[in-house]
Amino acid sequence: MNKIILFALFFFSFQSFAQDMPLSQILLEDGGEWELVADGFGSTDAACVDSEGNFYFSDVKNGNTINMVNSTGKVTVYAKDLEKISGMQFGPNGILYACQGGSYKRILKIDKSGKVSVHAENITPNDLVTTHKGWVYVTETKTRKIVAISPKGEVQRFDTKAIRPNGISLSTDQSTLTVSDHGGDKVYAYKIEADGKLTNEQAYMYLRTRAPLSIAKGDGMATDAYCRYYVTSDVGIQMFDPTGRMGGVILNPWKKAVNSIVFAGPNLSYMYICAKDSIFRRKTKSEGLLFFKEPFKRKNFKKK
Repeated sequence: MNKIILFALFFFSFQSFAQDMPLSQILLEDGGEWELVADGFGSTDAACVDSEGNFYFSDVKNGNTINMVNSTGKVTVYAKDLEKISGMQFGPNGILYACQGGSYKRILKIDKSGKVSVHAENITPNDLVTTHKGWVYVTETKTRKIVAISPKGEVQRFDTKAIRPNGISLSTDQSTLTVSDHGGDKVYAYKIEADGKLTNEQAYMYLRTRAPLSIAKGDGMATDAYCRYYVTSDVGIQMFDPTGRMGGVILNPWKKAVNSIVFAGPNLSYMYICAKDSIFRRKTKSEGLLFFKEPFKRKNFKKK
């Protein structure tokens, strides 16, 4: 059977039917503007969320810390003296997985007590995503690879057509891995097999660019409970529906590049972003999801 047909059949499980998902389903008409959460950091990155909805990010130029923001906006240091942290996400059992690049070339594990250990080495990581089964998938931008790390720490590498694979996320049912391209204008999708392998690579979303023939600089990625995908880029935050169709662009109102995004806060209904030295958030009609929990097909949109 033709690969394209196979891929279409594979995605049917969470597409069921095509429908438009405009930004009006996400953005509030009133009271939904961006608000500054905290600023004065060196360089923020690695947005992620825990089971309580607390928001986490790294600051790689001002103390080399991992910071937590609770629902009231209070910022505390979760871990310190950790250099080159570029991507993080919680996995099962409250373990925080983190990319540590530069000369470190490894994936760290930080448990609830704050103990830091090495999960995998000899990896040049950019960003990562975890599954409820304990798999960790990592983008290696320099090598143009996607690294799959099993719950036992076994490492496999997969080729990608992305010029500079960067942001990484999952579908709501965790059957699909998605990777943004910082050196092109596409987001690629892969089927996750039962053994963790990646197959059926396809260009699944097409990013808008500032000008013809320019690159979109696709960066951080997030998925909401409705299986809509969000990609930070050169023109703002680009939203796509479950079928990969463009739903709209949330413009960036600052002269600060946005490199990381996640849904956090009460009911995971706030969109948090890392923008250079600052953290911003905005209330939405949507809600996020936690990949370390049991996957589901996707929620159906109800007008709020």
